Amino acid sequence: MNVTSESPEAGVPYRPRVVDDALQARLRSAPTVVIDGVRGCGKTATAQQQAASEVFFDVDPNALDIARVNPALLLDGAEPRLLDEWHFAPQIWNHVRRASDAGRRPGRFILTGSAMPTDDIVRHTGAGRISRILMRPMTLFESGHSTGVVSFADLLASGHVAAPPADTSLPTLIEATCRGGWPGALNFDLPDALLFVRDHLDEVRRADVDGGASGRRDPARLQRLMQSLARNTATEVAAATLAADAGGEQSLHLDTVRSYLDELERLYVVENQPAWSVRLRSRSRLRSTPKRHFVDPSLAVAALRTGPKRLLADLSFFGLLFESLAVRDLRVYAGVNDGEVFHYRDNTGLEIDAIVETGAGDWIAAEVKLGGADRIQEAARNLLKLRERVDTSVVGEPAKLVVITAFGYAYDRPDGVAIVPITTVGP
Repeated sequence: MNVTSESPEAGVPYRPRVVDDALQARLRSAPTVVIDGVRGCGKTATAQQQAASEVFFDVDPNALDIARVNPALLLDGAEPRLLDEWHFAPQIWNHVRRASDAGRRPGRFILTGSAMPTDDIVRHTGAGRISRILMRPMTLFESGHSTGVVSFADLLASGHVAAPPADTSLPTLIEATCRGGWPGALNFDLPDALLFVRDHLDEVRRADVDGGASGRRDPARLQRLMQSLARNTATEVAAATLAADAGGEQSLHLDTVRSYLDELERLYVVENQPAWSVRLRSRSRLRSTPKRHFVDPSLAVAALRTGPKRLLADLSFFGLLFESLAVRDLRVYAGVNDGEVFHYRDNTGLEIDAIVETGAGDWIAAEVKLGGADRIQEAARNLLKLRERVDTSVVGEPAKLVVITAFGYAYDRPDGVAIVPITTVGP
């Protein structure tokens, strides 16, 4: 039996994504590839570029009925077979796992999911048969707001940096941040794009977030928590501080805040940036608190019901959103280079906004500064200080020390620090 439903994204032109090649590579080596990521980031459209047949659990009640009665029937179809938003029918997991064992041929199934199911049924491991890709909203390069002439892969290879400025103004960059990397809103007029993101976030707080152990969900309290997260984006704010800030006259219960934060992570709406664990030459002690980010800075903009005009008048806050924007893009580029993005902070007050470390041990340190010669110079000094502090006999020399800015030329300074506008970076 071949159960196939019409794509919810049919007719929308596809824009190439950074993960396209990674998905092709995984399908050549693994029976099943799972694409995880926040709802609306483009997982379905990306999977459809490789899929030969499709089932859409979020829009096809017939598929959900079959999943409850005989899930194995849903696996019958041309391969790779796309099982979209599979977490709506978590019982399908073990059937996919068993089918992947049969013959162990690659490229059988693609599963996409906007939430990690909480049911115990998915705890059975897929090791050796299932490969995972975490997909995020579009980078500036993917959405057409970056020239991409500075290759992130070249930075990892210690490549020379030289590029002319991108034709991007501060208002344009702020608008791109507010619009976000959502493929569904890419061609909207700005007011419609802002409304799209607000509706997206409203749907998260009203319907997507589970009530946790108590089974209760309070959309108003969740909204206040998300507003507090937005005000504290790109910081190491503690859950207790969020509880006090979001509670108004009465603090939210700490357990409630932690439960909601766990849910927002489960839905890939929030993605914390862990602290870098590295051996130091000095007696400095590392801090281990993660930084908090929405998966896309446009969600922070939407949570605060703000927009380009207000952000242009408050560049201090936009600087935090700009850091979150840079971290979003770095995560995408790092992900296809077997890398992760951390941050650094020690007890002396030295902070570095982003550390990209690959599985091969290559690493890049980056400071993110919206602009200003003095701030860029301070960022460069911090990067050089970090290089002196890290035990390079263990982790090796950094492939690159980078100050990520908004505008201007990309170039290597004589001291080895590269100045790279985010509007010139690509994979």
